[in-house]
Amino acid sequence: MPAFAAEDSGNFLVTPNVGVMIWTLIAFGITLFVLWKLAFPRIGEALDKRQKSIEAAIDASERTKAEAEELLAEYRERLKEARVQAEEIITRARKAGESVERESLEAARRQREELLAQTRRDVEAETRRAIQEIRAEVADLTVLATEKVTRKVLTENDQRRLVDEALAELDFSSLTQES
Repeated sequence: MPAFAAEDSGNFLVTPNVGVMIWTLIAFGITLFVLWKLAFPRIGEALDKRQKSIEAAIDASERTKAEAEELLAEYRERLKEARVQAEEIITRARKAGESVERESLEAARRQREELLAQTRRDVEAETRRAIQEIRAEVADLTVLATEKVTRKVLTENDQRRLVDEALAELDFSSLTQES
């Protein structure tokens, strides 16, 4: 047996021993049972918690992304509205400027026409006044000339007749014509 004992000492791990196998299986079963009852439920709960927190984070990030996209769309719409309003303001300002310019030109034109009309009226009045002065002067000169020529004083009726005849012969129409 000494030879057999020598062989046994080196190969005991390789040679199957039924007793050791049974005790190994019983120890493995008890360990597996203890793990199944104590460790695996806690590990499963931890994994479930981790999965739920990851899903919640994914949902939150998707909600945040959706909100960000909505805000971006809203900001783009507001920017578009602001641009439209700015264009409307510019258009209204341009129209108001053109309107003020037209009104100013129209007011200046009306004022110029009023000044021209007033000037014409003033010239016509001054012309009539000058013609009246000339007529009076011509009448006086006619009476004086007639008195000197005839060497007698004329009656009022004679003076009138002579003045009317003299004035009829004069052409005052060239003085009253507008240029």
